[in-house]
Amino acid sequence: MDVREKIQNFENLTLIKEAAFSKNTLGRNIEETEDDIRTCYMVDRDRIIQSKSFRRLKHKTQVYIKTFGDHYRTRLTHTLEVSQVARTIGVGIGLNENLIEAIALGHDLGHVAFAHNGEEVLNDYLENGFRHNEQSVRVVTKLENNGLGLNLTKEVINGILNHSGLGTVKDIITLEGVVVKFSDKMAYLNHDIDDSIRAGLLTKEEIPKEIVRVLGNNSAERLNTLIKDFVKTSNENINNGKKEVGMSKEINEAMVELRKFMFKNIYLGDTLKVERNKAKFILDEIIKYFEKNPEKMPDMYLKISKAESLKRGVADYVAGMSDDYCLALFNNLFVPKLVIN
Repeated sequence: MDVREKIQNFENLTLIKEAAFSKNTLGRNIEETEDDIRTCYMVDRDRIIQSKSFRRLKHKTQVYIKTFGDHYRTRLTHTLEVSQVARTIGVGIGLNENLIEAIALGHDLGHVAFAHNGEEVLNDYLENGFRHNEQSVRVVTKLENNGLGLNLTKEVINGILNHSGLGTVKDIITLEGVVVKFSDKMAYLNHDIDDSIRAGLLTKEEIPKEIVRVLGNNSAERLNTLIKDFVKTSNENINNGKKEVGMSKEINEAMVELRKFMFKNIYLGDTLKVERNKAKFILDEIIKYFEKNPEKMPDMYLKISKAESLKRGVADYVAGMSDDYCLALFNNLFVPKLVIN
């Protein structure tokens, strides 16, 4: 018996029957020989961590554009916080922690530079729109590994595709995927409040009192409330024969209200409007440049431009750029250099 089989036997002993067992995976689009040590979901996790797209997350904005303070979140630290929250919940319920980790680490690989501002620019640019969850799937199936993709399991791809929004979970094929979907919101709402207070753009007193009463008065209290309620409610559902994970009505409604508050006051509020417009201007100019000069793009994106469309190739190239790379590229293309006669 190899190590992987021992791990799979351990899954049989420790996971609830509603969990996604690695031995029962739906598999990959391209069949592979199984690893001697790692389960399929462990392999997926490692492929995501080793990818270029994952490394670029450290220089992609979470909310605050080009913030020089060391303590503000980036897209990478957000991803790690989602993984931490989701794994805690998963273990509390008895779900597959390795699958949860793989989905969580890969869920935002398709995010554009300058946070949702970049997504808005590409959404206007592409005829069929742009959604970062779909781009994340495109990254792991088509763009990574020099155009070969990472050949991840179908469970991980499904979880990545369906992680965004607070809507229906009917398209998510595993409970582990549902856990990541909710953990994403728990993580970003709390750390974005923390960053907003640190930046002086929000005070604790501005958070609606009813939300504070239900969820708590600081990040630690809110996360503790959300995580414990999710585990408790999910375990009650499972014990009562319902294959369903989630939060109680009161806690879920409070989180929805907190999300509305953050969108109104921070994400789409007037406070960051000037900086958002600057970011959009930079991306607009870069997109225009590569539309006029597609030969300046790397070969892979030229091939996509020819096989699909020029806009698709440009969008894929720009979507992969980090904030730092966009700023450096913009300066190189459009800011005059010192010329000494």
